[in-house]
Amino acid sequence: MAKTFLLEIGSEEIPARFVPRGLAILKDALVQFLNNASVEYGPISEYSTPRRLTIYIENVSEMQKDRTTETLGPPKKVAFDDKGNPTKAAIGFAKSMNIGVEKLRTVQTERGEYLAATVEEKGRATKEVLGEGLPKLISSLQLPKTMRWGDGSLRFFRPIRWIAAMLGGDVIPFDLDGIKSGGVTYSHRFLSPEAIRIKGPSEYLSLLSKGGVIADHAERKKVISEGIKKIESDNNLRVHEDEELLDLVTFLVEHPTPVLGSFEDKYLELPQELLITVMRTHQKYFSTEDMQGRILPNYIVVSNTSPENNEIVRKGAERVLRARLEDARFYFIEDREKPLWDYIEKLKKVTFQEKLGTIYDKVERVKSLCSFIADKLNFQQKEKLLRAAMLSKADLVTGTVREFPELQGYMGMIYALNSGEGNEIADAIYEHYMPKSAGGALPAGEMGTIISLADKIDNIASFFHLGLIPSGSEDPYALRRQAAGTINILQNKDYPLTIDMLVNSALENLSVSPERKGALSEQILQFFSQRLEGILSSQGYSYDLVNAALAAKDLNIKDLKYRIETLSELKKDPAFPALLMAAKRVCNILARVQPGEVNETLLNEPSEKELFNTAGRVGDKIAGQDFSSLFEFEKPINSFFDSVLVMDKDEKIKNNRLALLLSVRNVFDSLGDFSRLME
Repeated sequence: MAKTFLLEIGSEEIPARFVPRGLAILKDALVQFLNNASVEYGPISEYSTPRRLTIYIENVSEMQKDRTTETLGPPKKVAFDDKGNPTKAAIGFAKSMNIGVEKLRTVQTERGEYLAATVEEKGRATKEVLGEGLPKLISSLQLPKTMRWGDGSLRFFRPIRWIAAMLGGDVIPFDLDGIKSGGVTYSHRFLSPEAIRIKGPSEYLSLLSKGGVIADHAERKKVISEGIKKIESDNNLRVHEDEELLDLVTFLVEHPTPVLGSFEDKYLELPQELLITVMRTHQKYFSTEDMQGRILPNYIVVSNTSPENNEIVRKGAERVLRARLEDARFYFIEDREKPLWDYIEKLKKVTFQEKLGTIYDKVERVKSLCSFIADKLNFQQKEKLLRAAMLSKADLVTGTVREFPELQGYMGMIYALNSGEGNEIADAIYEHYMPKSAGGALPAGEMGTIISLADKIDNIASFFHLGLIPSGSEDPYALRRQAAGTINILQNKDYPLTIDMLVNSALENLSVSPERKGALSEQILQFFSQRLEGILSSQGYSYDLVNAALAAKDLNIKDLKYRIETLSELKKDPAFPALLMAAKRVCNILARVQPGEVNETLLNEPSEKELFNTAGRVGDKIAGQDFSSLFEFEKPINSFFDSVLVMDKDEKIKNNRLALLLSVRNVFDSLGDFSRLME
């Protein structure tokens, strides 16, 4: 007979951003536990609030399935002595499996013969299995940002206050670091703080609902959304669409009630993004606008109490917001008392990174890179570009950005306009942080684009120079995101720039020694290749095409898709397998060959003369983007290998033939590394 399982971990308020992740980790751990324990189960539901993580599983079998397990022991050669008697290794293994030595058997594995024990286990009661396993499972959860409390060793997001664990109507008893499981839950902290006894998992949601808690986060989100829509309709306004904020607020409350609040009109003089940031980021309020898109002195706060408390909630929210807006207004007025350019000097007193100097030093490097890029692009407004580069970080030392760091760039734009710098420079300051996320908007203006490239390349080169390189899931300086942003910009621009030249210019600004520069540059280029590989693979290009195209030297990222698509078209030709085989014959023999020049006077055999002429002819066609001409190589290459001994006894002849093959490979390499292609 199957029963319903309920596990609720109740705690002090968990930070909203951790709730969904914690719930997913708990669910995955439970599923793995039940599977490993051979316990059958049905549909799984997940519930959560700031004070609880809950897993609800239907149709859980009352008994484990009977199991037969085979466990490998020591190698046979160490399990028995020369006379065939069991050694301590065999005896110890048998004892650990609770069977006699005579029941051990020998099995053949890839590593040789090993002892094995086959054990048949009768299924135990699921309640008993869960009682033993749940304490270990909860204490071993790999949760982010955990803490310990009191004298215990248990770690969790916040101190655990209760655990409800039930299978059907029965409590699953266990002790977790002094916390005893039971059949009791707690509803809303203020609306109904008493303990609630659960008779069975099926009544869990309804019991909490009566106590003022909507445990289903999807239902809470729906309640918030519908409440906001009603306020919009009743007051003829619109909330700024913000799915991320909606998700966050959903995990901040247990009993959501959207409430409309307001602030004084004088604060509408503040820049719109500053207003929205104060409401959204610092107070978790939804900002509003009228039907023409003008921001309104209203907001929506989602309270965690019943509607009869709306007026108290509104007054409290308005009081807190007024203080925050007054701070923002003070800094904004103070910052505008002098032009943005005057803030640059302050950058000399702010450290960018201990070994990389100040933010002023950083800006100087960005300016130098911008100058390099402008020369390569023949950019006509170079002087204005370099001024924008110097101003790009000036807002970091303003009062508003110190208080609201997420507005860097935006406030720089506002202050630049206020200082009379003009739209182009102001827009460049704002746009140089773009793209801010994967798939985010790219800079629209040329100045913003150039400064964005320079800023990102300098960051990557600087931190690689210090050995602060992303590893595994660790990327504290967001270098992967900045590399992806650089790639996205270059894919969308017809700039005659390669990653190689940008990286080398950045390393020169860092005064990297010539001895180290080559290896460091190669390391950074490999980092970019890994990002490109992931981006292009996600766009549906096959692994071998991406790798072949990435191997081309001095590859302009803008050309990369074109080269991949060209290789893809070549592969569709019925003659391609034969061409690929011929190309790989060339690549295989040149694995460790140094470059050399072909001496035409040493080409004596007709087949090597034909291959030499073909290389010249096809190379010229390739220069004109006629990549189908590569098919002309197939017969000359095969004829050459069939009729000529490449590794001739005469050193000069041998080296000349290898140089000839290198010239052939170079023609192929102009499109990609054919040795990396699959048929």
